[in-house]
Amino acid sequence: MAALQATRTLTVRTSVALALVRSPMAVAYSAWDLAAMSDGRFQLGLGTQIRPHIERRFGAQFDNPVQRLSDHIGAVQACWRAFDGLEKLDYHSEHYTLNLLTPNFTPDPLPVGVARPTIWMGGVNKNIVELAGRIASGFVTHPTNSHPRYLSELCRPGLEVGAHQVGRSVDDVELVVGTQWILGRTQDDLDERREHNRRLLAFLYSTPAYERTLDLFGWTDLATQLRSLIRDQRWDDLSDVISDEMLDTLVPQATYEHLADVAMEWFGELADGILVAPPPNSDNDDLLRRAIQELRSR
Repeated sequence: MAALQATRTLTVRTSVALALVRSPMAVAYSAWDLAAMSDGRFQLGLGTQIRPHIERRFGAQFDNPVQRLSDHIGAVQACWRAFDGLEKLDYHSEHYTLNLLTPNFTPDPLPVGVARPTIWMGGVNKNIVELAGRIASGFVTHPTNSHPRYLSELCRPGLEVGAHQVGRSVDDVELVVGTQWILGRTQDDLDERREHNRRLLAFLYSTPAYERTLDLFGWTDLATQLRSLIRDQRWDDLSDVISDEMLDTLVPQATYEHLADVAMEWFGELADGILVAPPPNSDNDDLLRRAIQELRSR
């Protein structure tokens, strides 16, 4: 909300909110309000997370997560149609039933000219990617699975399969790369950030759901090693498993001066957009701003 209030031009997207721990009606209300207050500059991004976090951290159900997410999105859209007065709320699916919406709890219509939020998805594996091809306006890749090989060999083909199943074009689904970056003003900055990314990759790749890119490069055993270390509570040893070769292969790195060149080299023919986090040091904000301007001019 703060980002939407701070500008009249910025589009804001949740990237991504956990759908399975939230009520579809609560999500529909929140997204509706954000769309109204921003004159339509809000996009709703939803994903599943993984079983241990959904069940053990949030205490929610995870069985059949892809269908749950599909049903959740269908329920949110049914709420929006009811808010618009297009139909009575009467949504029934395997995982959600919503059939009560009284006038007192129906929000005001969106302002004239403001459309309902578009729905985006995030994820990694085949079924979730194909679902995005069927029903989403866009898809955001996970930081562990954003390499050009993943995009070209798994992600884009999956989006195309899903799109064709419902008579859409894959061009109807925007693809945004949620890659990690190693960025800095100088080479010394990059060297320092490498260790941060090494630790983060080691933690993330211990998760079985994120192994697709490791499989592509023949590094599947890496995930097994990482999980073994975690079982032994050897958290400080995780980053030792990520070699320089792996880090250089999986994570793009550049000074801000060369960010646009590296982004185009890695993703220019494969994606509609990329995610770049704000610099940890605000002294580099102007450098990132210039890099983004350069990217937009390509």
